Amino acid sequence: MRRLRILGMILAGGKGDRLFPLTKARSKPAVPFAGKHRIIDFVLSNFINSGVYAVYVLVQYKSQSLIEHLRSAWRWRIAGGLKDTFVTVVPPQQRSGESWYQGTADAIYQNLNVIRDFRPDLVAIFGADHIYRMDLNQMVAFHLEHNAEVSVAALPVPIEQAKGFGVVQVNDTQRIIGFEEKPAYPQPLPDDPTHVYASMGNYLFDTELLAQTLLEDSRRDTDHDFGRTILPELFPQRRIYAYDFLKNEIPGVKPYEEHGYWRDVGTLRSYWEAHMDLLGAAPKFDLRNNDWQVLGGVYDGPSARVVNGELTDVLIGEGCHIEGARLTRCVLGRGVQIAKGATLEDCVIMDYAEIGAGARLRRVLVDRYNIVPPQTVLDGNNADEQRFFRDPSGLIVLERAEPR
Repeated sequence: MRRLRILGMILAGGKGDRLFPLTKARSKPAVPFAGKHRIIDFVLSNFINSGVYAVYVLVQYKSQSLIEHLRSAWRWRIAGGLKDTFVTVVPPQQRSGESWYQGTADAIYQNLNVIRDFRPDLVAIFGADHIYRMDLNQMVAFHLEHNAEVSVAALPVPIEQAKGFGVVQVNDTQRIIGFEEKPAYPQPLPDDPTHVYASMGNYLFDTELLAQTLLEDSRRDTDHDFGRTILPELFPQRRIYAYDFLKNEIPGVKPYEEHGYWRDVGTLRSYWEAHMDLLGAAPKFDLRNNDWQVLGGVYDGPSARVVNGELTDVLIGEGCHIEGARLTRCVLGRGVQIAKGATLEDCVIMDYAEIGAGARLRRVLVDRYNIVPPQTVLDGNNADEQRFFRDPSGLIVLERAEPR
């Protein structure tokens, strides 16, 4: 049997306004995560681990940082001269007018030419904003088994959280019979009145239906968005199904990990919480999985070094130097330097930042290249924090500095 041709289209143009100031100079998918990754690495790793080797990444907002990361960390991974294997950046090309992308559906519509050139059977349209593992092959098998024309990855969430998601209503065969963005009165699952299906923003489309639908949408005055326009108009007429993400099984997942872990790191608090989920003896999301690795950039510098100090539940990036400091529940990027007497608790410190001697930081996000002076105190109860960004959640954020 001929192997299905699947083309990946990753929507990576989001501003990430609620992650400001981490998105002041970069798009949301380019924000560093977990010491050595960018947020986009998770969806790309899911594609590559699933054997989907033809991937276009659609960029827009402040995309240079993301483009550089993709060039250095991803282009060499699957190219190798093999036919139809690539990770390629596609900037807005204004093929249909003078405007940039007007919505998620418009972003795909403006690139119908690359879809037609590849001639796929299925197009996997995924977002680049989430932390999770997912085997696309299992979603494809579901799509084929149900003779679906569109499959929507959906996650059961408590009904009280429904207002933050696009909610799909299904019948007992998983066919979608309702679709509403952030509903005030969401419809629960047929077999569980306490939960709803939240759309994850990940879709499988039959190619011909996708092209036909986007052409029709382009001629009308709509939001040109999959969640607000395309899917609500399609489900009454076409075979649209919800794929239950909780049924996706990933090899190598530890028994103590949260089943079906998925996080939308769209706010500073959720971004920080997702980092804390990586820590401890039994993390909710364990990056140590050789059967389903999260891939990223390669670092050619020295190994991390700890001289004395006291470290408890700390994730340490390559090239870090920690001397005589005390760290509790922290995530460090590459090349971080922490001097004697510094105390850090519940912090995320990104690449090449320097924490001065005697500094005390608690619940602080330090973006790349920052220098925190000796004896600085940032713990939510002092005057120093007035010089920095304070999130309503209580987190203190130091925005990205210029490389030294």
